[in-house]
Amino acid sequence: MTVEVDAAVGNGAVQEGDGAVLDRPHVVAEVRTAFARYEQALVDGDVAVLTELFWDDPRCVRYGVADRQYGANEIAVWRRAHPSVPPGRQLTGTVVVAVDDRAAVVSTLFGYPGLPVEGRQTQTWVRLAQGWRIVAAHVSEIPLD
Repeated sequence: MTVEVDAAVGNGAVQEGDGAVLDRPHVVAEVRTAFARYEQALVDGDVAVLTELFWDDPRCVRYGVADRQYGANEIAVWRRAHPSVPPGRQLTGTVVVAVDDRAAVVSTLFGYPGLPVEGRQTQTWVRLAQGWRIVAAHVSEIPLD
């Protein structure tokens, strides 16, 4: 599986009027690396990495297509029961917005060969002492018909 992360999006830092600096290149690169690691673990069914990359806190939230989990423990239990995704997952339209040095949002579309749905995934990443972690995630799908 090849993870497509659109390189043209988020290529340079932008200074906002309130002093915030968006999309520092080194932060975008770090988040892209963490996101690619997550996606590869998702395809491989690597539950240990998937669990590691979610914030280990009861306030961490994951809303799935037909499920929801509150807290790292619920997310880990759900992930052990659903370790991977269907074969052929393809990402498109991936956008990384880095907010200063410690937070970023990754939004992407995904699909599977032969399945008439468009998946949507958004993750909020925060740089913690352990590294980049997902603190909130949302996944949805809509029919393409």
